[in-house]
Amino acid sequence: MSEQIKAKIKEIFASIQGEGPYVGVKQLFIRFCECNLHCNYCDTEFSADRDFVEYTPVELFEKAKSFNLDTIASVSLTGGEPLLSADFLAQFLPMMSGRKIYLETNATLYNEFDKIKQYVDIISADIKLESATGIKNAYVLHDKFFEHAIGKECFAKIVFDENITDSEVDACCILAQKYDLDLILQPRMNGSIMSVSPEFCTKILDKFLDRHIKVRLIPQVHKFINVI
Repeated sequence: MSEQIKAKIKEIFASIQGEGPYVGVKQLFIRFCECNLHCNYCDTEFSADRDFVEYTPVELFEKAKSFNLDTIASVSLTGGEPLLSADFLAQFLPMMSGRKIYLETNATLYNEFDKIKQYVDIISADIKLESATGIKNAYVLHDKFFEHAIGKECFAKIVFDENITDSEVDACCILAQKYDLDLILQPRMNGSIMSVSPEFCTKILDKFLDRHIKVRLIPQVHKFINVI
């Protein structure tokens, strides 16, 4: 008999979504270990070095059922990068039939996304700015990902700081117009404090709105209200 597929899960918990247009909604968060990118600002503990639990798809389904799913608006697959576990998710997600699935992704692994696309309802995708993340030339991968995500509810989050450039604003808006995306601007946080001033946030928002009308500025609200 072949060995059962497993995934390393950093944590599973119910809490309030603190980012993007679904802010304030209660979700069941399943945080997967490991990521294919290493952003400068990342403050999420998702390493597989320690403090994780390894689940089979059936075991994770049983763990998810231990929560009061009647109060849960959707199940958030987060990380790390959950699409690194796409083969696992292809077995797990059919078990969650009837539950809305919310995928949080860095929007680079489009071939892996295809493996679970049919099970995903909402995509919270990142657009990685080199000025904020240190990640170079991510736009090509984002372009391919958004092409593969056509037909799904999808919005893009953009973490920015004082180093954001006009060329980055242009590139993001070109992607947004091409795929009719809502853009969610997130100022980089230092703990619970924004790394840029409210005045700078307004200036950047206006730059985006001059190029693409479907843009909102939404800081990471969960850091203000001190929830996980």
